[in-house]
Amino acid sequence: MDLHTLLLTESERIATLTFNRPEKRNAISYELIDEMFLALAAVERSDAQVLIITGAGMAFCSGMDLDNLRAITTRSHSQNLGDSQTMARLFRTIYEFPKPTIAAVNGAAMGGGCGIATMCDFTVASDEAKFGYTEVKIGFLPAIVSTFLIQQVGEKRARDLLMTGRIFSAEEAKQLGIVTDVISGEQLMEWARELAGTLMQASPASLRATKRLLSAFAKDLLNHRLELAVEENARIRTTDDFREGITAFLEKRKPHWSGK
Repeated sequence: MDLHTLLLTESERIATLTFNRPEKRNAISYELIDEMFLALAAVERSDAQVLIITGAGMAFCSGMDLDNLRAITTRSHSQNLGDSQTMARLFRTIYEFPKPTIAAVNGAAMGGGCGIATMCDFTVASDEAKFGYTEVKIGFLPAIVSTFLIQQVGEKRARDLLMTGRIFSAEEAKQLGIVTDVISGEQLMEWARELAGTLMQASPASLRATKRLLSAFAKDLLNHRLELAVEENARIRTTDDFREGITAFLEKRKPHWSGK
């Protein structure tokens, strides 16, 4: 498989999917999203029993690519709706992936990157990793991830994280229940592989059935919430505040909000 934004390797029945745009802090591009679907499908078909997702360089995933942010401001409502549906499908594909998933967060996980880390069954983080659902700071909306985050941390904590858009440490992420373990950076991948080894001692059929059952518990609620989230995600892109937020972010200045 010819991948340009990702690396996909397999060793001892552990697949490792690495965001491979270190010069862009592994930002999410349209190409990366397309390749994520291809890579996830390949891992599902393979003999690998566990999937680890991590980032090359100093960041895990810094959120949306700047060139894509520029393009969003000129897209039609139908295009924005399609983008939102695609991101919802990606998050749900990771969340419902039939094999155990481990996010090995080696650095900053922001915006959509923080969302991807949230979707995995286990999230282990370097002690220097940072997290943030930062969308509101640029006039955007953390719509898709909110449908999953509220189940993990509860409504009050979700409101705090999503409405302030604040950046928080790996230790706080662990206290909130978003992160499973915090490990020193040099031991992160070894720890992730040891966790994968522990999972591989269980019956693969049992693990698939467990994941399928847990997903089924939340299916109807997720269907409803994601439908609302996709609509809101597309709608916010038509607002003046969104255009101002993106422009200010790209120009590296403070935004001037109109509230419209």
